[in-house]
Amino acid sequence: MLHLVAFLLHCLPLAMGHYDICKSWVTTDDGPSWEFYACQPKAMRMKDYVTVRVDPPGITCGDPPERFCTHENPYLCSDECDASTPDLAHPPKLMFDKEDEGLATYWQSVTWSRYPEPLLANITLSWNKSIELTDDIVVTFEYGRPTIMMLEKSLDNGRTWHPYQYYADDCMEAFGMPARRVRDLSTTSANRIICTEEYSRWAGSKKEKNVRLEVRDRFAIFAGQDLRNMDNLYTRLESAKGLKDFFTMTDLRMRLLRPALGGTYVQRENLYKYFYAVSNIEVTGRCKCNLHANLCSFKEGSLQCECEHNTTGQDCGKCKKNFRTRSWRAGSYLPLPNGSPNACAAAGSAFGNCECYGHSNRCSYIDFLNVVTCVSCKHNTRGQHCQHCRLGFYRNGSAELDDENVCIECNCNQIGSLHDRCNETGYCECREGASGPKCDDCLPNYYWRQGCFPNVCDEELLICQNGGTCYQNQRCICPAGYKGVLCEQSKCDSDNKACNSASSTYLSLTLFLISALILQL
Repeated sequence: MLHLVAFLLHCLPLAMGHYDICKSWVTTDDGPSWEFYACQPKAMRMKDYVTVRVDPPGITCGDPPERFCTHENPYLCSDECDASTPDLAHPPKLMFDKEDEGLATYWQSVTWSRYPEPLLANITLSWNKSIELTDDIVVTFEYGRPTIMMLEKSLDNGRTWHPYQYYADDCMEAFGMPARRVRDLSTTSANRIICTEEYSRWAGSKKEKNVRLEVRDRFAIFAGQDLRNMDNLYTRLESAKGLKDFFTMTDLRMRLLRPALGGTYVQRENLYKYFYAVSNIEVTGRCKCNLHANLCSFKEGSLQCECEHNTTGQDCGKCKKNFRTRSWRAGSYLPLPNGSPNACAAAGSAFGNCECYGHSNRCSYIDFLNVVTCVSCKHNTRGQHCQHCRLGFYRNGSAELDDENVCIECNCNQIGSLHDRCNETGYCECREGASGPKCDDCLPNYYWRQGCFPNVCDEELLICQNGGTCYQNQRCICPAGYKGVLCEQSKCDSDNKACNSASSTYLSLTLFLISALILQL
């Protein structure tokens, strides 16, 4: 039961529907119309549609017939490979057949009888179609996994090749690279090419058969170990440079560079126990249709996307004839959850006459105005073609009109500005005394106190009178006997007692100074 639960959890993300609908007919207040969505085919076993090539010529055992041993019984060489006898042949097709009742059938190479000349073999899988991986690539070896091998991929049907992952019992010795594990990578290094020692060291047991390209572990960097947060993964696939291409290929090549040794060195007296044997290669993925199709069929010997959104081609990579009023674009996973279809438009059609620049999935005909308009503009846009910015946003001058970040929020200061709108350059309309693009600063001779207020005093322009001092441009500190905003009023004008008191004090002080002067004379 636990094994069943584990299996179901393993398959859950692959079974979940993500972008599986391309369009639907909807009815709104503006009338019925097609609503388009980014869409992609379901994942499937890609080995069912592959062609395989093994080279160099003569690397497959059996011609001439040859005996071989195993690491478990290295001196009991009773097994035979004979291409002329079906029960003893090991052709490449056995890497992809269905194995009955657990009986392994496998492709097998010749033995390492020509040691120390390297025993090299290439296994190339071709789809003649771009595919996107959705799960681990798993290669199952019989009689031991190679001590050195590598995976390569091609994006152009085998014309050029790129390294995918290196495998060795000693990565530094074999490839000059430190050993790494995929699960230790970070969000910024998720598409790094690594060398791993996890699948190459001799375990001394036939149970250790699999070699993996860990796709799920790389997905887990963004989606979590249980791959529940797929929205974050799709966002990263769309936004992180090179990440989507990392999981895309037209061809896969496995380069076998040194067979399992069964120990630490080659026993030259018995070279018939060294060879490669591959019983199964699992590749799970989907046809790459650039998010313009949710079905992919095997026709005329190759996979073909059944294109929607007025696109065509094996990968839905171009617009149909008469649907080219704008340049072709791949669909986008963003915005979540339905993405952007970026459908091709026909000249003279309702959708063709209404370019929405990727900010709307729907158009509607307004009868009494005799116009077609975009419906429910996204990304803070508005207008018939979603070509304007909503109030409170302004045009990003460095972005194209079809960019999701074409409209930037004004962010006007609520206290310093008259409203939350700004002009086409992002400048807000400020209240009296406020300044700056966002109205969050004050003009000269103004000070900020939950808004901009004019300075009461200034040491250069508005000098406090009668010996008063200016305090933080906000008020004058007046000497005794004076008052007013600028200390311009004498207290004598309104308070005779204070004035008389001040006068008496002044007279007494004067008489004291005169008396002192007379005594000195």
